[in-house]
Amino acid sequence: MPEIKCPKCGTVFSIDEKEYDSIVKTIRDNEFEKSLKERLDFEQQKNAQNIELMKQKEKNDALLREKKYEEEIASLKNQLNIKDAESKLSLQKAVSDKEKEIDRLNNQLLVQKNEQVERLKEKDAQIEFYKDLKTRMSTKLVGETLEQHCLSEFNKIRMGAFPNAYFEKDNDARSGSKGDFIFRETTEEGAELISIMFEMKNENDETATKHKNEDFFKELDKDRREKGCEYAVLVSMLEPESDFYNAGIVDVSYRYPKMYVVRPQCFISIITLLRNASLNAAQYKNELMIVREQNLDIAHFEDDLEDFKARFDRNVKLADDKFTNAIDEIDKTITHLTKVKESLLGVENNLRIANNKAQDLTIKSLTRKNPTMREKFESLKQIEKKED
Repeated sequence: MPEIKCPKCGTVFSIDEKEYDSIVKTIRDNEFEKSLKERLDFEQQKNAQNIELMKQKEKNDALLREKKYEEEIASLKNQLNIKDAESKLSLQKAVSDKEKEIDRLNNQLLVQKNEQVERLKEKDAQIEFYKDLKTRMSTKLVGETLEQHCLSEFNKIRMGAFPNAYFEKDNDARSGSKGDFIFRETTEEGAELISIMFEMKNENDETATKHKNEDFFKELDKDRREKGCEYAVLVSMLEPESDFYNAGIVDVSYRYPKMYVVRPQCFISIITLLRNASLNAAQYKNELMIVREQNLDIAHFEDDLEDFKARFDRNVKLADDKFTNAIDEIDKTITHLTKVKESLLGVENNLRIANNKAQDLTIKSLTRKNPTMREKFESLKQIEKKED
């Protein structure tokens, strides 16, 4: 039977199994409840602490978020201020640029207006000139009046501006046609500087087939070439409403070489313009001529040098050939003299042998095989002895 000891008095007593199980169950339930209560209290306390910590964390996070939001708001405000300042500056610059552009356009418009006013004044003056010209001239003398006008304008400045110039009517009609005036100017040395064939046409010169400036180009070009002139100028009052020809001096060399069309008020200007161009060209021509003469002198020098070298080479070759021939002749002479020397040496040798033989020759040897000669020599000896 199980025994149980009292925790207070220490008494030991026995209980049956059933009672023991009941007591154990009771104790276990009480301990469980107590443990459960303690656990619950602990968890509640822990939860309360966690909740407090979470609340504090939430509070801190909220403060951090609020501070961050404030910083972001401050940054955005700063960026907005910068953008606003930049926008203001850009707007000011754009306004300033626009104002400058407006001022430039206004100035340009003003200049264009002034130019238009000047052109209008020029056209008005031109119209007045034509009106006055038409008023002062009769129908019969329309062409002659334009020619006289140009001649008069030229004569006003002839001596001051063109002292070496010729400007007279073209009266040579041998080729079948002629221009109105020919202008020629020479240099102080008498060389021709410039030449211009002039043709004067006005509204009264219109015909059924010719009523435009272009209708007179071909004949004017023909007159220029036949009279040997460098330039051709049509002084025209035709096509008075044409802005193209009213511009003043019009270059039509795309149709015919060195040809111009001018209004009467540009008559002196075209002469001055072409003459100045010819003066510049004359200067370049003189410089080019000097360079060509220098080059020609150099070319002559080079030609003379090449000629001298050629003749020198030819003489050297001839001398070399003669020297070679002389050397050949000397070699031939040496060869011949060598042969002569060898011949002479052979003669000398033969003479030596002959001399040796002559030295060996005696009467005894001569008469040895000749009794007659021996007798004669013996007789001769006997005679010599008697005479002694």
